[in-house]
Amino acid sequence: MKVATDIGGTFTDLVAIDQSGNLILEKAHTTPPNFDQGVMDVLEKSGIDPKGIEAFFHGTTTIINALTERKGAKTALITTKGFRDILELARGNRPDLFNMVFKKPEPFVPRYLRREVEERVSYKGDVITPLKEEDIIEAVEYLKKEGVTAIAVCYINSYANEDHERKTVEKIKELWPEVYVCPSVDITKEWREYERTSTAVLNAYVMPVASSYIDRLDQRLNEAGVSEKRYIMQSNGGTTTFEQTKLTPVNIVESGPVGGVFGASILGKILGEENLISLDIGGTTAKCSLIDQGEVKVTTSYYIEKTERSAGYPIMAPVVDIVEIGNGGGSIAWIDEAGSLKVGPKSAGALPGPVAYGLGGMEPTTTDANLIAGRLSADNFEMEVSLDQVRKALVDKVGNAFEINAEEAAESIIRVADSNMNNALKLISVRRGYDPRDFAMVVSGGGGPMHGPTLAKELNIRKVIVPVGASVFSAWGMLMSDIRHDFIQTRILPFLDVPIDELNSMWETLIEEGNKKFGEEGVTKDQGVFTFIADMRYMGQEHTVQVMAPPYPWSEEDRAEILERFHKTHKHFYTFSLPDTPAEIVNLHLVAHGKLSKTSLPEIPKHQGDLSTAQKESRRVFYSDSGWLETPIFERDKLGYGFKAQGPLIVEEPTSATVVCPEQSLTVDKYGNLIIEMEVEQ
Repeated sequence: MKVATDIGGTFTDLVAIDQSGNLILEKAHTTPPNFDQGVMDVLEKSGIDPKGIEAFFHGTTTIINALTERKGAKTALITTKGFRDILELARGNRPDLFNMVFKKPEPFVPRYLRREVEERVSYKGDVITPLKEEDIIEAVEYLKKEGVTAIAVCYINSYANEDHERKTVEKIKELWPEVYVCPSVDITKEWREYERTSTAVLNAYVMPVASSYIDRLDQRLNEAGVSEKRYIMQSNGGTTTFEQTKLTPVNIVESGPVGGVFGASILGKILGEENLISLDIGGTTAKCSLIDQGEVKVTTSYYIEKTERSAGYPIMAPVVDIVEIGNGGGSIAWIDEAGSLKVGPKSAGALPGPVAYGLGGMEPTTTDANLIAGRLSADNFEMEVSLDQVRKALVDKVGNAFEINAEEAAESIIRVADSNMNNALKLISVRRGYDPRDFAMVVSGGGGPMHGPTLAKELNIRKVIVPVGASVFSAWGMLMSDIRHDFIQTRILPFLDVPIDELNSMWETLIEEGNKKFGEEGVTKDQGVFTFIADMRYMGQEHTVQVMAPPYPWSEEDRAEILERFHKTHKHFYTFSLPDTPAEIVNLHLVAHGKLSKTSLPEIPKHQGDLSTAQKESRRVFYSDSGWLETPIFERDKLGYGFKAQGPLIVEEPTSATVVCPEQSLTVDKYGNLIIEMEVEQ
């Protein structure tokens, strides 16, 4: 049996697959700050024998929580002489141009903990100033006195020559073995000194937290008798080992959400849908991503805490391109100073949770609104729900401000939440030149099936896919993932003039690194698969586009093909190309996949009987466009392959509910996925 667990803001999810492809799905409450307890709770609740687990996959919010809550280590920075203030200088671009009191985000490392070392390397990798060891010794002595527990090392142009950073780390470990040390080249060999420095600092900041958490979870899994094959989901859509994660924890900053995106791409390939929008609505956030021609978009331009008013903090590590907003089932509805209704980003979380949970929550949430709107049934909650208490909270916190009743307050909350999610979906589709009519949507999380069909109707998306176990789909995606590492090397070269042998030599170095990493992780040669990407731009441009390149070794014929692909890719994203302008290669990007064995999806029996055999009840339900309608309620467990029905209808399961709008139709495919379709406007 293979098992995946995914820690979310509200619930910890589990998906297990046995050798026959049968699924076991379970949820338990997340247990902050001891998140490992939630993992053990959901394992126990599932009834799985830990000794029968062949491979264990894990996704966690521990790292992003430590960053956003500022609960990392006291961290220092050692950098090149003259670059001490790079974290404060940052970038000159301001997200809020007309804010006269704009303030740059506070650096994670205060100035008194940033130390300089005399050394200098050119952008070509040549040593201009040798490394001065005395400066390292002096810095370590000072930082010891200051009680630092983690040190980031980032030298200017170290991406071109890592020798000075490596020697510095060796010296620090010799002088101070107990301290956590992170050289920037362990995470990225891409240029841009501010982004590299920020990434190294954030990684060092969470290294002690990650090590402590992973060691605790590791020990508890050992005690339970779980197999030694243990993997953690990375932000790039692949997995890595527990040990590697302790060295580069910043690579799992979006560990949980990317499981759902990767799972959507795998499911799309099985169902013959290569153009997909993934929408995952959990208890705390809504995450969406776009999959173009089966390819999950990965970027190294990722920020935490970036908003309309804050520049945020860059992380130059490969991350699946996700737009995430603070709108989930636990998002709290509130009235702002201007008297407008808002939903999120603050969440009721696992404790106290929505008012419906009966655990002391007093603030109305999206879940409470869906309950009063008839989309959720009180019978489906684990605890006894007091509808009177939920109505009272809706009226007290929202209704009284607008002189409306509980049902009208619930309608308003749902409309605002849908509007927030609609804007997020537009950010990854319409605003990037993609037509939503060309895509199907995979909805997951507890709230995805509830809100997804309505959002699809608003965006003219023709098909919505609700997978089996939608509420724990991110964990299922982890079970379908492979080991993945990204190796990126910056080298700015004129594409038509650089010798092919020079480019192939660079690929050889990256492939050697990939094979070395695979060797450390026990990945055999047969399991290793490499994908080649070139980051290219026109001469005079600042930023690049990703071009999928032919495999190594390149030939002169490949050069022409790569150039043609670059022109086409640039035109797709920016509506124009410049065939007469010289092109440059900026980065070579090697994606190393270690293929893991997977289980195929099991098929379900055909549906027997008419619609009434699966109907549970009928009740009034609110729909954003149609108002309140009498709606048949079906049980998902009773829907077989080939089941068909016309909306409006709701399909209930223990951890979610699928709300099909009046204009939409529902069918069940041979794997048990719910397929919701509608005619789209052309």
